[in-house]
Amino acid sequence: MTYPWLEGPLITASYGWRLERSDGVTIGFTSHDRDILLDGLVYRASPGIAPTSIVQGLGLDANSLEVSGALTSDALSAADIEAGKWDGASLDIFLFDWTDPHAQPLLLASGILGAINWSGSAFEVEFLGPAALLSAPSVPVTSPTCRAKFAGEGCGLNSRRFILEVLVATVSGSELTLQQALTGDASRFVNGEIRWLSGRNCGFRQRIAASTQDKLVLIGESPFPTPGPERIEILEGCDRTIATCSSRFNNALNFRGEPYLPGNDLLTRYPGAN
Repeated sequence: MTYPWLEGPLITASYGWRLERSDGVTIGFTSHDRDILLDGLVYRASPGIAPTSIVQGLGLDANSLEVSGALTSDALSAADIEAGKWDGASLDIFLFDWTDPHAQPLLLASGILGAINWSGSAFEVEFLGPAALLSAPSVPVTSPTCRAKFAGEGCGLNSRRFILEVLVATVSGSELTLQQALTGDASRFVNGEIRWLSGRNCGFRQRIAASTQDKLVLIGESPFPTPGPERIEILEGCDRTIATCSSRFNNALNFRGEPYLPGNDLLTRYPGAN
């Protein structure tokens, strides 16, 4: 593919960064000195952001680069980064013609965010390309419990059947008091998770350690204080055992584990051992 706007004696190219979180929140930045609208997304002017040299090779080596700059956007704050909102977010880096935003951009790199470090308002991000995925295990390890995320990929169950939206009245440490009591067996939410739908914690997910009809106890406190009622989404939990998968969800066919496979202690067993 050719890019006529790169072939003239005077080019009008700028960098673009499209950053998308796992919850769908998407923001864009550009090295140009004014905001640019590209494909329905406003890319905010951030001339101080710059990537290191980008090397594109023909091999399968896991090349990476770094992006550094200043946190000048309210949508990308140090507090959100520290809270983990941007962990694993996808990032596209490209060049585009700022005089003609409809022209085909030149994609330079695509991948996910790795380690993020900052000092004051300055930040530095490690960028991992698709080749970095080759370092992951190619086959799953065996386990007596299910390896699939409940109501996620591999589980086979529709998550909408097990989600409930409620209001949190007050927050005290890791304990949430609900504005309206839950119906049915509240213990079904143990090992589940919540997703904040409003407030500063919006989009953040947390695991549930215990639950009653009117309270949820989370694993760890929320990243940001919650002064007033906020909406959350609760996903039921699963202890990932074959017994629960079969009796409670009737989903043993999709169980992703080996509950009857002998463990590592097989060779050390002796007659009469339990």
